[in-house]
Amino acid sequence: MTHRINWTGYQSKLHKHAMLCAAMLFSCFVAAPAAYAAAISEVVASDNAITVKFDDVVNKASVFTLAKPNRIAIDILGATKGARSLTGGAIKAVRQGQFDPNTARIVFDLDHPTKVTGGAFSADGRSLQINLRPSQFVEFTTGLKRDRFTFLPPALFRSKPPKKNYEVTANISRTKSKKGLPRIYGPANPALPLVVIDAGHGGHDPGAISPHGGKREKEVTLAISKSIRDELVKTGRIRVALTRESDKFLVLQDRFGIARRMNADLFISVHADAAGSHAANGATVYTLSEVASDREAQKLASRENKSNIINGINLGGADANVSSILIDLTQRETMNVSADFAKLLLREAKPNMRLRSHAHKFASFVVLKAPDTPSILFETGYLTNKQDVEFLSSKIGQRKVGQSVASAIQVHFARKLARQ
Repeated sequence: MTHRINWTGYQSKLHKHAMLCAAMLFSCFVAAPAAYAAAISEVVASDNAITVKFDDVVNKASVFTLAKPNRIAIDILGATKGARSLTGGAIKAVRQGQFDPNTARIVFDLDHPTKVTGGAFSADGRSLQINLRPSQFVEFTTGLKRDRFTFLPPALFRSKPPKKNYEVTANISRTKSKKGLPRIYGPANPALPLVVIDAGHGGHDPGAISPHGGKREKEVTLAISKSIRDELVKTGRIRVALTRESDKFLVLQDRFGIARRMNADLFISVHADAAGSHAANGATVYTLSEVASDREAQKLASRENKSNIINGINLGGADANVSSILIDLTQRETMNVSADFAKLLLREAKPNMRLRSHAHKFASFVVLKAPDTPSILFETGYLTNKQDVEFLSSKIGQRKVGQSVASAIQVHFARKLARQ
């Protein structure tokens, strides 16, 4: 007996199911609290343009016109309403509201029919200009459905590392073996993003040791890493793994190697610094560059990169894939995404913990050299500073650090989905 299957209908069901899953996944992220979104800082209207300014980068904007009464409306994804609006030209009144928790809506009441002719975001993504021109009522009303515009901020609103002076191309294929990889916490859904958290130092390598109570970096970083894991698991939207969950030594290549083998979407190495001055305090985020942003960053990278060397023997060996950095276009894009996330992390951390005055720096850390995994090194504070060590050793401080990192990660992946 022959059974006929309606493959067209079957594929349609599969497509609908996939689209439903994608929509649910997207909604999980864009439903992040409005506190994560950029705020509208100013709205200015003139004879031939509307300018909207933000305190951070938004995801996108859509513009459309409405009649009876005549209005222009702008929906801005990734923004919250602000307070300051200045009318002028064809605009006689401005109203701001929250269309949904992640979308601000601005409505402009028109003094006379006015046509939107285009517009663009500024190079840094923090300002949107809408171009206008007067029109006849007939032209205005016939263009209501047709004249809809969508604007995206530039893909590169990135922090810029110091310029390199050479480039190397190498094979960046991932190792397929999954043997010996750490446990993944969170939802059992491989479609959700995976973040690997690396607690710096461990085993015979204690890292920095605080003169205030003898706290060791390897213990502080492990406690903070577990706090980050717990905060991410609470969201139900992120999968997370730890490179180590005990007092274990890992060579630097194995740390980011775990992230690559697990196809991680983000790698965060957690540290706590030491300084010659007890007054030095606050957190710093480092991203990869072959040229250090300053002497301090260079010295720190040099010190951290030597953690593989025990009694004169380099336990990490030499890896052709990472002996030189900046590996072609994949590396460049990875560095851009890493710099974006660093900026976002500092924004989310600012209300919860002390930061350095110049808190985003660049250096050639071995642990950040995965060419295809966005990576940052988070120096959460100074163990040589009494206030920092008390904060980082306390449950409250560790929870605040964990919440800051988890918030930044959620926004990071929400923005990524919005752009896709």
